[in-house]
Amino acid sequence: MSIIYDKIGNTFALNTCETTYGVAIVDNRYVAHGYYGKRIPAEDIRCLLREEEAPFTPGKNKRETGGFLDSMWMEFPESGMGDFRESAFCLRTESGYRASELEYDRFEIVQGKPRLLGLPATWGNEEDCTTLKLYCQDRLTGVRVCLLYTVFEDVDAITRSVIVENHGKEGVYLEKAYSGCLDMEDRNFQVVSLMGAWARERYIQRLPLGYGRQRAASFRGESSHQEHPFMALVTPETTEDTGEVYAMNFVYSGNFIAQAEKDQFDSVRMVMGLHPDEFCWKLEPGDTFTAPEVVMVYSDQGFGKMTRLFHRLYRNHLIRSPYLHKERPILINNWEATYFQFDEKKLLDIARESRKLGIEMMVMDDGWFGKRDTDESSLGDWQVNEGKLKGGLKKLAEQVNDMGMKFGIWFEPEMVSPDSDLYRAHPDWAIQIPGRDITQVRQQYVLDLSRQEVVDGVYEMVAEILRNAPIAYVKWDMNRPLCTLGSLGLPPERMGELSHRYMLGVYQMQERLTEEFPDLLLENCSSGGGRFDPGMLYYSPQIWCSDDTDAVERLAIQEGTAMVYPLSTMGAHVSACPNHILGRVTPFETRGYVALAGTFGYELDITKLSEEEKEMVKEQVRLYHRYHKVIADGEYYRLDSYRENERYDSWMTVSQDRKEAVLVYVQVLAEANKKSRCIRLKGLDEKAMYEVKDVTGREKAVCRSGAALMNAGFRILPEAGDFRSIMYEIRMKTV
Repeated sequence: MSIIYDKIGNTFALNTCETTYGVAIVDNRYVAHGYYGKRIPAEDIRCLLREEEAPFTPGKNKRETGGFLDSMWMEFPESGMGDFRESAFCLRTESGYRASELEYDRFEIVQGKPRLLGLPATWGNEEDCTTLKLYCQDRLTGVRVCLLYTVFEDVDAITRSVIVENHGKEGVYLEKAYSGCLDMEDRNFQVVSLMGAWARERYIQRLPLGYGRQRAASFRGESSHQEHPFMALVTPETTEDTGEVYAMNFVYSGNFIAQAEKDQFDSVRMVMGLHPDEFCWKLEPGDTFTAPEVVMVYSDQGFGKMTRLFHRLYRNHLIRSPYLHKERPILINNWEATYFQFDEKKLLDIARESRKLGIEMMVMDDGWFGKRDTDESSLGDWQVNEGKLKGGLKKLAEQVNDMGMKFGIWFEPEMVSPDSDLYRAHPDWAIQIPGRDITQVRQQYVLDLSRQEVVDGVYEMVAEILRNAPIAYVKWDMNRPLCTLGSLGLPPERMGELSHRYMLGVYQMQERLTEEFPDLLLENCSSGGGRFDPGMLYYSPQIWCSDDTDAVERLAIQEGTAMVYPLSTMGAHVSACPNHILGRVTPFETRGYVALAGTFGYELDITKLSEEEKEMVKEQVRLYHRYHKVIADGEYYRLDSYRENERYDSWMTVSQDRKEAVLVYVQVLAEANKKSRCIRLKGLDEKAMYEVKDVTGREKAVCRSGAALMNAGFRILPEAGDFRSIMYEIRMKTV
């Protein structure tokens, strides 16, 4: 069994195929943490708790309950009773008191995984996973808490969430409800997080963990460009292939906190959940609150194993789209080709030329609605601008379909322009504080999706467009953070619920969209990669990775993203040069190889390409169809990092049966007087023979054993010039 209850020790062992997560009940009252790491026997968990050390347990030494609370490893620590480390739970009563005591009550073990109402979450059936429910209660207030742990045994992952119910006689205010807490001994841990900015998302940051608290967080109303809902604690020797990693990822797209803390006793506490700033949820008697889910992964083989565990879990138990394992249509987006300056003739010209080269879908980006000739108006006016598109949207989509291509469209449903018919008709629909100017970003306001009438109204506008034209793809954008937080639909005592209710409104709209249009390919976006998180992947199989499409910058962006998320989720396009953001010029071939490591497409004016470049488009289209399956569904291995070595980058993907692989090498900066570079491959069968050949045919194919390729390496010759690249096909030789 994956979850074992030891009645004698009063402990729970949550076992995946290679790990154990141990929970113990202390004094029949406290839910304590015992262990997380490589698999151990269930009966050994109890001895790890230090119950025989001072200050002992309250059952043996009640006069030092505070010392016990401030040192025992806890599963769900409360605030106000004596644990002065970061709490996971804070409750305020009508009288203003904040202390609470959650005492263990009972447990339940069920096969499968309960749904989290209104929230994205991993899923599984009775054969895939097992769930432990630990029920606790605060006797004074009548509040009950259910700690949910789901064990995905074969994927080596555990998920956690929390359900809070008010069974008391009066209302209470939930001021903090984190979803996961992990206490353990410090081992000179380092903190790994993903940080950045617009056009520089998810750069890997690694810092020593000192005494005190280190965190990644967002209260921007989105998971954000700047910080990311991922954190890992790693031992100092950790590399891609060695060392221990304890990682958490939050299945949520709004405000979050991820924090690591080292205390006076050299214990470490890592927590993750909803950010307590801008959060306060009122629970009336009978009300229930469900916290979003945290995914936990442990690796004893470095970042590489951690990465592949996340990838397997998300491919098999998070992404629901019918496109998950399908070849997605190669698209061309007109944004960097035309920006707002286009008409139906220009779009049809792009589509016509694209079709000749094998591109399969035309996507019309911003500028097709209202009087949208700049970004200063018309968000919310989702009616086609027939001055640009004569005959309307349906006619344009059908014309594109007649060419043998699919048609896609861009929306920004969560926003409204001050200069729009929607805002003039419903000024109260914007998030606002009465009497204050609404803070503008990109000259737009945020619609108050905490209100059901706004959710319904906006959804119907979007759905009506999709019902009346043959649209196969939607790019759902969100281009500004939330601020000036106030809702004209919430009473004062519930104003702290706005940010989370807003996110629930977004999730509701996307759930309705995927239900009504099950064959729609949905791609989420937030001014590039500002909302690239597991919560969005539950609704869309891919997310636009970054507005920075420069191939060299994308090396670091895609490295950090792929550290947690499958390659098939990363929106990646070949764009024009000089690059629209950086002005850098990179070879067309390199732009293609980098984009092939994601959901492949183009973002340029294809009618302006040279004949040589058009032939390269045809070749890239061929490569996509030839290698899509091994890139999208294979195991990902990071070989070298330009971010670290400042010279070159390389990665590979290997099919599940290890019979086929794709290797990409990018020489970012050329070096004088250099010999060939030896790259050690990964993931192959040591006993098998493999043929390695350059996909362009410029180099002669070679045959090597898997052992030689992985232990001795494969030599790649230097080229003259910066930003050069090469892709290799690696195929097992049959005997």
